[in-house]
Amino acid sequence: MFYYQIQACHKPDAYEHELEVIRSIYHEHEGRYGYRRIHLELRNRGIKLNHKTVQRLMTRQGLKSTMRPKKYRA
Repeated sequence: MFYYQIQACHKPDAYEHELEVIRSIYHEHEGRYGYRRIHLELRNRGIKLNHKTVQRLMTRQGLKSTMRPKKYRA
């Protein structure tokens, strides 16, 4: 490991507060919201984050939205 990597390991997470809000929105809607809707909800609450950042944070935490099965149409 290089010195800059060792220093980076000891830094606190920059998105700690945002992660808590994302988790609360996700559990508030029982896992139905994906990163797009959570991104819009964060914007409504006054938190500005890029949608790719929201997606990365959700992936890191293992938060996935539930998908409805497609209905069969003949």
